[in-house]
Amino acid sequence: MTPIIFPIRHHGPGSARSLEHALNQLKPDIVLVEGPSDADSVVPFLAQPELIPPVALLGYVNDDPARASFWPFAAFSPEFVAFRWAAKAGAQARFMDLPASATLAGEREDDDTDDLHSDPLRVLAEAAGYVDFERWWETLVEARGDDFEVFDAINEAMQAVRADAPAASGREAQREACMRQTIRAALKEGVQRVAVVCGAWHAPALDVEAFRAKDDAALLKGLPKAKVTLTWVPWTHGRLSMGSGYGAGVRSPGYYHHLFTTHRNVTEHWFARAARLLREERLEASSASVIEATRLANTLAALRGRALPGLDELNEAALSVFGWDSDLPLRLIERKLVVGEALGEVPDGVPTVPLAQDLAKIQKSLRLKVQPEQIDLTLDLRADTDLARSVLFHRLNLLGVPWAAERYAGGRGTFKEAWALAWKPEFSVRLVEASRSGQTVRDAATTMAIDAARGAGTLGELTTLLEAVRYADLPGALPVALTALDARAAGNADVSDLLEALPPLARLARYGDVRGREGAPGTLAGATFRTLLTRAGVGLPLAGVGLADDAAELLRGHVGSADAAVRLLDDPEALVGWQAALRRLADREDAHPLLNGDAVRRLRDAGQLGAEEVERRLARALSAGVPLEVTAWLDGFLGQSGALLIHDAGLLGLLDDWLTTLEADVFQETLPLLRRVFSRFEKPERRAIGEALRGGNATGRGGTRAMNEERALRVVPVVLRLLGAPV
Repeated sequence: MTPIIFPIRHHGPGSARSLEHALNQLKPDIVLVEGPSDADSVVPFLAQPELIPPVALLGYVNDDPARASFWPFAAFSPEFVAFRWAAKAGAQARFMDLPASATLAGEREDDDTDDLHSDPLRVLAEAAGYVDFERWWETLVEARGDDFEVFDAINEAMQAVRADAPAASGREAQREACMRQTIRAALKEGVQRVAVVCGAWHAPALDVEAFRAKDDAALLKGLPKAKVTLTWVPWTHGRLSMGSGYGAGVRSPGYYHHLFTTHRNVTEHWFARAARLLREERLEASSASVIEATRLANTLAALRGRALPGLDELNEAALSVFGWDSDLPLRLIERKLVVGEALGEVPDGVPTVPLAQDLAKIQKSLRLKVQPEQIDLTLDLRADTDLARSVLFHRLNLLGVPWAAERYAGGRGTFKEAWALAWKPEFSVRLVEASRSGQTVRDAATTMAIDAARGAGTLGELTTLLEAVRYADLPGALPVALTALDARAAGNADVSDLLEALPPLARLARYGDVRGREGAPGTLAGATFRTLLTRAGVGLPLAGVGLADDAAELLRGHVGSADAAVRLLDDPEALVGWQAALRRLADREDAHPLLNGDAVRRLRDAGQLGAEEVERRLARALSAGVPLEVTAWLDGFLGQSGALLIHDAGLLGLLDDWLTTLEADVFQETLPLLRRVFSRFEKPERRAIGEALRGGNATGRGGTRAMNEERALRVVPVVLRLLGAPV
């Protein structure tokens, strides 16, 4: 019997519904579907009710999992409908396209096919004046009245289109030859009724009588082959959309799912769902609005000569009724309903790598829901479950599976973490790639951290990795990372890099592995810290010489972080060495004044410089005579807080004496620079400094200053005029 060919549109609900009706009438013995022919071993999973679309057939090369391809299926995909029908009817079902072992073994071909090749039925619908393909298909069904006649009409149209197109060549010719050979093999088995489900473009080329089997065999001879694995993975509607870059994508997968699963009152149900969504988002959407939007969509369709509203009419009606003065409701409907983010499910027995199985087990034990829509999660690391979740997220990030992205957690304390979770289908491939490093999440993350430590090019990379290893609770990777850090530091003369490496080492040595738990090699981390600190301390004074202002500001930040790290570690030996380095920096007259002032302030706060010594150094800095240098020194010395001037009247008096004795032109030049320094202080601090000066609580070199009566009298006439008193 001649095979019956059903030219369909990939992911077209109209095609899927018509195909289902036609199969019920034909009742074929075997259904052949476009797809990799070596995936027949996983076809039975499609019949299981636990498999919920959208899903994708994943194929990857065993030795190179990065070489992978996906073949997505949605509930409204004709191919999926064909397999489900065959399972229910007890008919055979197979794929018939080039095997994945051939397509993945060969060189990747650029996807330069035009719209006519990738989606010819949409092009025909647009040529007929229809923006919405599904409405065009429904018009065909209504006009023909029989699903078989619709497919025959599509086949005839495709024959006419391909008659004027160049003959198939290359990979396309091989694919069509493989499909014809599969059809011939099915006929040789003696089956009576053969149904062939393929993309509309290929339908005219699958007439086995029009092509010689010998020529097809020659085309398929010598195809490259690779050992591949095929399985099913969850997919999302978002990845079916054109916006995701998927070649056979559709504009509105969520809307297509609605069309396929809603058999009557499609428009009414659509707006009811839209209203429910808007109300969940705290936007106004009443029952009256649903009725009004339905009537408006139907009216627009009638004015345009269409039997039923299409997506354009639905969107225009939604914008008019729900939008008011904003397009926010329509954007919500577009994202959540038109495209949608439904995530499919696959049965437990589907083949997968042990790493993915271990992750699924951990996700279940930690009660973490896997879904494509973003979930915001705040963790309390004092709780064991939340701590385990944090460890898992950090390990997955090391594996290159960024399911969870860390966010800023407000409030005080270090026991809080905020994460945003969103699962993407391509993470399945990344898990396969990462499985070469280990069979469990912990082992794979440890191996990848060790490899990253050995291949790191800079100290910055190693310190970032060290923090990640600490948070991920990977004690097996810590010694390797610390050794690599020590070795890299030995050949690095950049003081900024050395200082930047100190804070994570101090946290590791002080707190251990994960938030204070036992088991971290604190002794090794502490030894590495002291080695790097010594090297940084030796080079710090010279590093402050000849710097531009921006470079000096950057180095000051590193010095501040290193100073905090030394105090955190609370190691007397390290503290003495660090303070000696700061004193050498403060004593260098050729160092940048910003760094000089910063070093003096830190030594003063540590009790290494007495009040008289600090006043002496401040006086010497103020006598420099160059406003830029003076304000830079003050910027470093005062830092971000004015508390020092509030509580030390002597320093405030010195500063006031210097400022009040400046010449007018120098004062005008200095004022903007000094204002920038004081602008960093809090308003209460600035007010307290002003009150101290006004109350005479600031004393300079000579104690309490005498008032300059001549200068004071100059303001009296101005004040009298302001008060309206006679001068």
